[in-house]
Amino acid sequence: MTSLNSHGLRFAFGTLTALPVRVSRWDRGTARAGMLCAPLAGLAVGLLAAVPGVLFLWGGSGPLVAAVASAALPAALTRGLHLDGLADTADGLGSAKPAEDALRIMKQSDIGPFGVITLLFVLLAQIAALHELYGRGWADGALGTVAAAVTARLALTLASRRGVPPARPEGLGAAVAGTVPPGGGAAVACAVVAGCAAAGALLGGYGAGLHLALAALAGLGAAQVMLRHCVRRFGGVTGDVFGALEETAATVALLVLSLS
Repeated sequence: MTSLNSHGLRFAFGTLTALPVRVSRWDRGTARAGMLCAPLAGLAVGLLAAVPGVLFLWGGSGPLVAAVASAALPAALTRGLHLDGLADTADGLGSAKPAEDALRIMKQSDIGPFGVITLLFVLLAQIAALHELYGRGWADGALGTVAAAVTARLALTLASRRGVPPARPEGLGAAVAGTVPPGGGAAVACAVVAGCAAAGALLGGYGAGLHLALAALAGLGAAQVMLRHCVRRFGGVTGDVFGALEETAATVALLVLSLS
C-alpha cells in the first residue's frame, strides 16, 4: 500500500503538473491512487503560484500585477495543458457536431474561435477575481490562489469516479476514467472542503471559513455540470475534458471568493 501511494503521488504530480516527477507505473491501481492524490498536486501548484503574487504585492506593484503573476504561474506549471484542454473542449462543444466529429476537432493541434474566446474570458475572469482578492490583502490573494488550485484538482478526482466512461480507448481520460471509488472520492472531497474552511477561519474568522468552503463547493458544482454535459455530448471524458473541468472549477471558485 505504501508503494502504491508513492507511485500514486508520482502519477498525480507527473500527469497534472510540469514538475520534474518521473511516472514509473501506469496501471489502473496507480491511476486510482494518483487521482485520489490530485488535490495534493493542486496544493503544490497553488502555493507556488501564490508566492510571486505576494512578492509583487509586498514590492509595491499593486494587486493587478500580483493577480497576473498568480494566474500565469499555474499555466507555466502545467505547460498550459489544462488551458489547451479547455480551448479544445470549447471547440468540440461549439462545433455542434456528432460526438465522433467533435472528438476529432478536439484532437487537432490548432485552436478554433470558440477556444480562443473561451480562453480569453476565462483568463480575464481569473485575473479580475484575483485582482479583487489581492486588493483586500496578500493573505486573501494567496489563500484564494491556493484554494482555487486545490478545488480544480479535486474536480478531477470526482470526474474519475466509477460510472464516468472514457470517450476514447486511449489517452489520459481512458487511463483514469472510472478508477476512483465513490466513497474514496467523497472522503477526499470532504477533507478538502473542510481544509479550505479551516484555513479561511484561521486567517479571517468563521465567516471567511464559510465563504471559502462555499467557493470550493461552487467550483465543484460547476465542474460537475460541465462533466455531465461533456459525457452527454462526447460519450465520456478525455484529457481535454479534464483540462476544461479543472479550469472551470478554479474560475468559479475564484469568482465566488471575489464576492464580498
